[in-house]
Amino acid sequence: MPQFFDTHAHVNFNAFREDGEEVLRRALDAGISVVNVGSQLSTSRRAVEYVKKFDGRGIYAAVGLHPIQLNRRVIEHRDDESDWELPVQEIRTSGESFEYGAYLEIARDPGVVAIGEVGLDYHHFEEGDDIPALKAEQKRVLREFVRLANEVGKPMLIHCWDAYDDLLVLLDEVSPEKHGVIHSFIGSHKTAQKFLERGWNVGVNGIATYSDSYDRLIREVPLERIVIETDCPYLTPVPHKGERNEPSFVRLVAEKVASVKGLSLDEIALATTGNARRMFGLVT
Repeated sequence: MPQFFDTHAHVNFNAFREDGEEVLRRALDAGISVVNVGSQLSTSRRAVEYVKKFDGRGIYAAVGLHPIQLNRRVIEHRDDESDWELPVQEIRTSGESFEYGAYLEIARDPGVVAIGEVGLDYHHFEEGDDIPALKAEQKRVLREFVRLANEVGKPMLIHCWDAYDDLLVLLDEVSPEKHGVIHSFIGSHKTAQKFLERGWNVGVNGIATYSDSYDRLIREVPLERIVIETDCPYLTPVPHKGERNEPSFVRLVAEKVASVKGLSLDEIALATTGNARRMFGLVT
């Protein structure tokens, strides 16, 4: 049975409040390892709790503060913004203030394999926002997370939406030591090349199954630099689009990569799982 690695999941979110352990067991039974990724202090702690529940057997954690969580608001999210038939999901953000010491304490837990989800998000600004101030705060917090990642010696899971140019400049300035992955990458293959040159991997998820517009990126990015992810409960791949996403669906992402690359599913599983394990320092 092929072994897969969902490098970016959120089974630690409220969408899985009733059945999170069942969902993770289903993934493990299907040969899928999972990193649950924090988006604020509470979900970062919950990600670590899941590691302990499974004694670290294929379940790992990442801790971070998503840039949209720096402001308190309600965001209406649709997995595919071009598909108006999809249900709208409300995301309530917390307006959390970043506390370096609190995140450092969690990041030192042996079950934590990465720092994230952190980054820049210029997509969700609203009318009346002080955009220069919000951008400056996002950059400040990201710089602090780079410092934290370097202190604990762990790679980063970087979120970026409508901000790739600024992210490249910032990463050149602060130089993360372990690099990591540009999660849910939706830029051009030329932009991807700039991140590849700096040592970053590219995260591919269910977005790639929505149309063939993602195919060139998959073709252009070397297989040894691709990791696969679900970003569940969001971005559910075809044919389950519109349902709640879960780690077991990462196989569908791998199938898409295999189809575009002209390789077998076993080859994609072996390569992307190896990429993930090396990135997270899990190679024995």
